[in-house]
Amino acid sequence: VPMLAAAAAGGGVGPLSCLPSLELCSALIMAADDMDANDCTEINLPLRQYAPKSQHREPERAVTASAGEQLDVEAYASLYSGRTKIMRLFFIADRCQNLTMELEALRMSYDEIKKGENTILYKEVCEKINGRLGPAYAFDQDWVDMVDRRAAQRLEKLENELNGYKTNLIKESIRMGYNDFGDFFYGRGDLQQAFKCFVRTRDYCTTSKHIIAMCLNVILVSIELGHFVHVSNYVSKADQTPDNQDTQVIAKLRVAAGLAHLESKKYKMAARKFVETHFDLGNTYTEVIAPQDVATYGGLCALASFDRTELKNKVIDNINFRNFLELVPEVRELIHDFYASRYASCLGYLQKLKPNLLLDIHLYDHVETLYEQIRHKALIQYTNPFISVDLNTMASAFNTNVAGLEKELAALIMENQIQARIDSHMQILYARHADQRNATFQRALQTGADFERDTHAMLLRANLMRQDFVMRGSRK
Repeated sequence: VPMLAAAAAGGGVGPLSCLPSLELCSALIMAADDMDANDCTEINLPLRQYAPKSQHREPERAVTASAGEQLDVEAYASLYSGRTKIMRLFFIADRCQNLTMELEALRMSYDEIKKGENTILYKEVCEKINGRLGPAYAFDQDWVDMVDRRAAQRLEKLENELNGYKTNLIKESIRMGYNDFGDFFYGRGDLQQAFKCFVRTRDYCTTSKHIIAMCLNVILVSIELGHFVHVSNYVSKADQTPDNQDTQVIAKLRVAAGLAHLESKKYKMAARKFVETHFDLGNTYTEVIAPQDVATYGGLCALASFDRTELKNKVIDNINFRNFLELVPEVRELIHDFYASRYASCLGYLQKLKPNLLLDIHLYDHVETLYEQIRHKALIQYTNPFISVDLNTMASAFNTNVAGLEKELAALIMENQIQARIDSHMQILYARHADQRNATFQRALQTGADFERDTHAMLLRANLMRQDFVMRGSRK
């Protein structure tokens, strides 16, 4: 058979080299049919359950591993409202490498800013556009002057009203006055002043509803400022407020807490908050986050930090979170592929999502870390059931080469995350599984020895007491 194989490969080795091609094929087929099935015992049998899957998924993997589709900026921006919509468009314009996408983001942010009174952002977007969108998107000094003049009049009016409320000592009116001040400064882009005004309403809150409203306002401004310590503090304050039964409010607090944990790279806690978010959130919090983001953030954090049991119970079987996953089919499919050990397909979906995730204002800084943790978990999960693994088959399952796979596995072994040894010559990974049979016998012997020692000690104590060999303390 080796001679036949060599003849087939080289065409000039062995006695069959003189045969015509048709006869050579016939000879090879006959030789293969005569082979005993037991001659293939060297093949790593446990891996056969994965090999067909990776082969069948090959066409799909070729599609999902390609470069991600260009982000539809208009559809993406439509998911958000308020200041976060503008800031996300700015972020896309700054980060994307596509001039058409950049100009589209700047055009949409220009149009959105003109609907409000934030002249600071207006000047910034005009500087970014720099005349590239034509005269229709040029700097409009008249509009800026008009808005500033109108804002100054409104600010004077709000100050007079608040002074009147303070004179009359009406707590509810003072609270509403500070809220109006906070909304005014938030709309004008002065987030620090808005934060101070919203915090001042705390002293004038008289009901649980007022406290929750104050917390949500402070959380909103803190997220925009990037002060996630304040976000965590006011989420806790709102959670401790009695009579907080509104599912939408609870969902908003879960999302805010998830963002705070994500920012501090506590991915497991972030995942728990996102998967606990009720679907009633809907589009009620678009000034911070879209429901699609809940699915994406929660799904990726769960894959990076949950074990298989948690992933099954808290994500896949979670009816509530499943509604969020339906909004982002790619995330849903990659989670199911990961759980079903279809790693090539899972990693393909991740590569397809990556370009757009790098344009996400909250997730961009965590994409590489999350992807690395997900890949490491996949490698650990793949090798765990086997005594030995063929690196060629494993490389095929992960859509990579053997050399790169060896480096990844060696790093995991050095970090003590995989108990195994690598045979680089044979390209096989051998697991270092503990001898369970020997360990069981050792535990049984140790238990017997402990029981014997304790029994001797009890008998000795009983005999001493019976013979009245007891030391009593001297009385003074």
